[in-house]
Amino acid sequence: MNIFLVLTFSGVALGAIYFLAASGLSLIYGLMDVLNFAHGLFMTLGAYSGYEIATRLPTSLGAPTLVILAIIGATLFGGLAAGVTELILIRPLYGKPISQILITIGLDLAVVGLLMGGFGSTALQIPVPLWLIEPTHLGGLYLPNANFLAIGAGVIVLIGLELFLALTRYGIIIRAGVENREMVRALGIDVGRAFTLVFVIGGAMAGLAGILYTIVFSGDLVSPNQGDSLLIFAFIVVVIGGLGSIRGSAVAALTVGLLQQYTSFYIGGHSGWAQIGDLSTVLLLAVVLELRPRGLFGRVA
Repeated sequence: MNIFLVLTFSGVALGAIYFLAASGLSLIYGLMDVLNFAHGLFMTLGAYSGYEIATRLPTSLGAPTLVILAIIGATLFGGLAAGVTELILIRPLYGKPISQILITIGLDLAVVGLLMGGFGSTALQIPVPLWLIEPTHLGGLYLPNANFLAIGAGVIVLIGLELFLALTRYGIIIRAGVENREMVRALGIDVGRAFTLVFVIGGAMAGLAGILYTIVFSGDLVSPNQGDSLLIFAFIVVVIGGLGSIRGSAVAALTVGLLQQYTSFYIGGHSGWAQIGDLSTVLLLAVVLELRPRGLFGRVA
């Protein structure tokens, strides 16, 4: 029973990171019909910017302060990178999906290559405080403290996005645009700013996901291709949850995270097939597409 609870806790933490990675991606496609294959790059850039902050600032600040600054910096840099990408590369290509796919894939390949040239292909370690590495003893369970960080970030972002979409002017425009972009344009609303804002929000969430995944699930190690690996699962979560649905992304991310942890341990641990967790998410995707092609909470086309 204890093992099941620990796996559940780990699955929820993994799901929180998948949600951070997928929420912005879902809004970007739901509002703008842009398949942004550079989203994984924003995760990678977030992780590397966090690494730079944590390693270049004075160690006298202390590891907890450095990690907090690294998380904030990764989030801001991810949003900045996404905003610049939308303004310079994506905006001239609206209505041209093939061109959007090619330009975002090309951007990802080019910048990842630059990162390898500048930092090398070897994974780099982010210094973290000891309390993040140690577990918390709770009712006979030893729960990793880093998982609390991921879950807390996921909950805060989910609540923040829901409030933003429900209570702010731009949030209402974004929700309306996800449901019916043509009607929003017909009302004379400038959707260009909303497009850029959505890209910035998506990039910020991607940067946050990148640095948290580094701290929580990759042993504090940053590598050039980790964002692309996360992007695959982000797309799976978006499709399962439904395009444009934040709540759908949250439910799908939690489901995928738990499924991966359970199958990896209970099936992969006995069979020796370490990738069974990844396969299980693909099978779940196939089932959802067969039974509900628009996803669990997706809008009707």
